Amino acid sequence: MQNEPLALRVNDAAAYIGLSRSRLYELIADGVIEARKLGARTVVPTSSLRAFVEAAPRKAGA
Repeated sequence: MQNEPLALRVNDAAAYIGLSRSRLYELIADGVIEARKLGARTVVPTSSLRAFVEAAPRKAGA
């Protein structure tokens, strides 16, 4: 994706991959998706989101 941000805030990251904010926090806590603290803000690298989606099983017939 052109001009993609390096990281997204948690709300934006959840919307980006179609998950709830709570589910995203669970995946972060489980170490499945990376997160970083920038001051008081938690951000998620878009590379981590992409890797998570790419690793998901493919739907049959898709």
